[in-house]
Amino acid sequence: MYGNDHIPVHHVTGSGPNPRPKPIKRHHSTKYYLQRVQDSLTTRVSKMVCTIFLSLLAIIGLITFIVWLSLRPHRPRFFLRDFTVAGLQAQSGVQTAQLAFKVDARNSNLNIGVYYESMAGTVYYRNNVIGSTPIPFPSYQGPKNTTKVIAVFAGPTLTVSSQGWTEIQNDRADGSVMFSLELTSVIKFKISSWESQRHKMHANCDVGIAANGSLLHIYKDKRCIVSFA
Repeated sequence: MYGNDHIPVHHVTGSGPNPRPKPIKRHHSTKYYLQRVQDSLTTRVSKMVCTIFLSLLAIIGLITFIVWLSLRPHRPRFFLRDFTVAGLQAQSGVQTAQLAFKVDARNSNLNIGVYYESMAGTVYYRNNVIGSTPIPFPSYQGPKNTTKVIAVFAGPTLTVSSQGWTEIQNDRADGSVMFSLELTSVIKFKISSWESQRHKMHANCDVGIAANGSLLHIYKDKRCIVSFA
């Protein structure tokens, strides 16, 4: 029994102004799960293929780099062994003077030869040419080989003016005379049956001569600077 002033209220779950939605259960078919498995396998296989491809690419690149390093031609090296000025102390002048030098040309490449089409030597004093001559040199220098370059400047190959000789004598009186020796050649490299293009080579050697006409010790066996034009 209820009083007249009371109305019975029944509480129902989910009723009211803001009822909570019930979660919807989704049921996937077997085909759906098979597709998920297939997609996962495809992704794994794709990643594996990419990894193998990148690894092979890295290995090929490394091998190519190593081969390139082993076959990359190195420039010939030149070392000044001796340089003398005979007659430097003579008062008769340049007529009796004679310049002679010895230079070692070294091919340090392991499997690469060097062809020399020609070679010439030029001596400078204060940036002025005082002598020039062609130099006999083997046309081919094999790998890991050292060849001597020897030449003499005298007579017509030695062109020093009277003023230039006087300046040389003045330097000699001060204790030393500075010259510069330049060797020029046209070379190309040879690897098996392959030959490179021609290169104009310059080897510049600093020369210091003592008052007696001999090479100063600090310049003996000094490496010359090699450049290509």
